[in-house]
Amino acid sequence: MAKSPISVLKLSRHCVFDLLRLEEALLRTTRRTWCIINDGVPDPAVVMGISGKKENLVNVEETKRQGVKLIKRFTGGGTVVLDHNSILVSLICEAEHGPEVSLFPRPLMKWTETFYQPVFGPHGEFRLSETDYTFGERKFGGNAQYISKSRWLHHTSFLWDYDSEKMRCLKHPPKEPVYREKRSHEDFILRLSETMPSRGAFLDSVQDQLREYFDPHTVTLEQARSAADRGKGPALKSTKLIDL
Repeated sequence: MAKSPISVLKLSRHCVFDLLRLEEALLRTTRRTWCIINDGVPDPAVVMGISGKKENLVNVEETKRQGVKLIKRFTGGGTVVLDHNSILVSLICEAEHGPEVSLFPRPLMKWTETFYQPVFGPHGEFRLSETDYTFGERKFGGNAQYISKSRWLHHTSFLWDYDSEKMRCLKHPPKEPVYREKRSHEDFILRLSETMPSRGAFLDSVQDQLREYFDPHTVTLEQARSAADRGKGPALKSTKLIDL
């Protein structure tokens, strides 16, 4: 059986606000299947889920002091700090032409665990812990999803490394995963650089997995933007910069 085509956009240190706006446009206005890989974010940012409230999730004064932007994305999920050591991978699929998976949050999340198992399994006790990717009980990847009648998006922020000072921008969340057990950020999260052989090897492994499920072809940023501009559908822009 022929594999479905997927357009692969590879970026390096691309603005996360612009990236999220592009993802939202490709999700809502096109019918193609996409993978976007962004290796690093140039300017640090705190990114909240669509229902997040900054007073509950963000140390506002610390975030202002460090000059970190605050963004609210168009998907749900938790709050993350992104910088040049964050690797972002997004899958945007037309259900009819994507993997056979039920369009409900948990089955889709479990399918992504299967997708990433060959990438991470050789390097530790990889599993999906609630909505996070972990080695054992330590988180290295945070996930968020958007599911509609015919399309879905799953995006992940992977921690290749992190800056402890930037983590001070985050409050301990009022609602946390059970497996976190009230641990501090430093005790809860794990650097992928501690377990993977190299950043390049990780990115290559992700692209190898794309070839297992899809027929990938590379596109440029200009081509992706053009596809979004030509698309038919509501050009909603739910991703917003939030004043501190």
